[in-house]
Amino acid sequence: MYSGSSDGESHEAATQRKIPPASSMLWVRNLRRYIGSGDGLGSEALMELETKRILLDIFKEKQQKSAEAGTIPSFYKKKPEEGSISHRVQRLAKYRFLKKQSDLLLNADDLDAMWVCLRENCVIDDATGAEKMNYEDFCHIASVCTEQIGPKCRRFFSPSNFMKFEKDESGRIAILPFYLYVMRTVSLTQARIDMSELDEDSDGFLQPHEMEAYIRGLIPNLAQLRDMPDAFVQMYCRIAAHKFFFFCDPHRRGKACIKKVLLSNCLQELMELHQESEEEVTDTEQAENWFSLTSAQRICDMFLALDKDMNGTLSKQELKEYAEGTLTEIFIERVFDEHVRRGKTGAGNNREMDFESFLDFVLALENKDTPEGLTYLFRCLDLHGRGFLTTADIHSLFRDVHQKWIEGGNYELCIEDVRDEIWDMVKPVDPLRITLADLLACKQGGTVASMVIDVRGFWAHDNRENLLQDEEEPEEES
Repeated sequence: MYSGSSDGESHEAATQRKIPPASSMLWVRNLRRYIGSGDGLGSEALMELETKRILLDIFKEKQQKSAEAGTIPSFYKKKPEEGSISHRVQRLAKYRFLKKQSDLLLNADDLDAMWVCLRENCVIDDATGAEKMNYEDFCHIASVCTEQIGPKCRRFFSPSNFMKFEKDESGRIAILPFYLYVMRTVSLTQARIDMSELDEDSDGFLQPHEMEAYIRGLIPNLAQLRDMPDAFVQMYCRIAAHKFFFFCDPHRRGKACIKKVLLSNCLQELMELHQESEEEVTDTEQAENWFSLTSAQRICDMFLALDKDMNGTLSKQELKEYAEGTLTEIFIERVFDEHVRRGKTGAGNNREMDFESFLDFVLALENKDTPEGLTYLFRCLDLHGRGFLTTADIHSLFRDVHQKWIEGGNYELCIEDVRDEIWDMVKPVDPLRITLADLLACKQGGTVASMVIDVRGFWAHDNRENLLQDEEEPEEES
């Protein structure tokens, strides 16, 4: 008489059987047909629908091409052509994105207001007199700044940012390092936005002309460059941009990664020219800064003085006069072998060094202790291209230095003693050979390179104790 299920279960099953599926309802079918025709949609919805159809057709076309091409996935995407719809859409999207990021940055007035808030709500350390804040003050200042400046400053007042700074025994941090951190973050973000705007193909890299354009835009804002003659601006940008590529483009691909540029010391060195008080900066300090006007003019004058025949390039004989002729002849030969491109101005032994190669040459000699400078020099020292130096290589390299040393009226020295001293300085992993890694690890690679390519560099090493004493005496007198 009775089935195994209860009345409730029977009623639920009956209800489920009575409700038809949504797809079978007439009003659902009519609504779907009405929407599908597009009659019930507004202009924005129609545009969205049309966009979806176009993208779906493109996706199907790509799938078909991939199936026809085989199983190997595509690894190269052709860049959109200039003036095409995809190129315009890409530029518009990039412009809107960078504009949005720029609007989120703090401007000069916002930074001034933040500094006032920090100083008004901090406490003075009785022992040091430094202005500090604990985490409660930090949160309170965050609220005050948010009210006065807006929510865009809120991201700087996160707990993780507070933990980045050194704290005293009371758990307080100094407000000045925090404020400098905010300023540097804003400055780097603005620099990245400016560089990204100049990145024409939006690949995250800058080509030489794009880097030169970025530097040209900075010149009016750099106090020590405002009086630069207009005729020298193009040459200055060329010289300044070359240092970025020397350090940020080690493989010489002709483009520098924007992230590497932002994190490099080159950008920091360039921004030092913001200092208004140029009187406090000595001529020596200006000459040491590659981006100073004094340094750029010095390099141009140096190149013009070496270029005796005024043909815009340097021959081996002309380059031998660099640094008053203290560089060895074998080193000059190796520079042309490794770093002067063949066939640019001549063929075979008639190759000459252009201005860009000369800039690389100067940067390597003036930055011998850096990995980039030492890599440049090591290729010249590696006479046989084996990736390491032997005792025979050091003997061959130092022979020219020894000859110039004796011609200068100095005492007689033993090449074997110098070779042993170099081995003691480097302490290579393999006692029979010195690699680039050994020179970088010993922290004296620049000194070793100077000893075997420049008689003046060897003299400086030989008289290092006297030179150090001469440097200490003026400090004691003052």
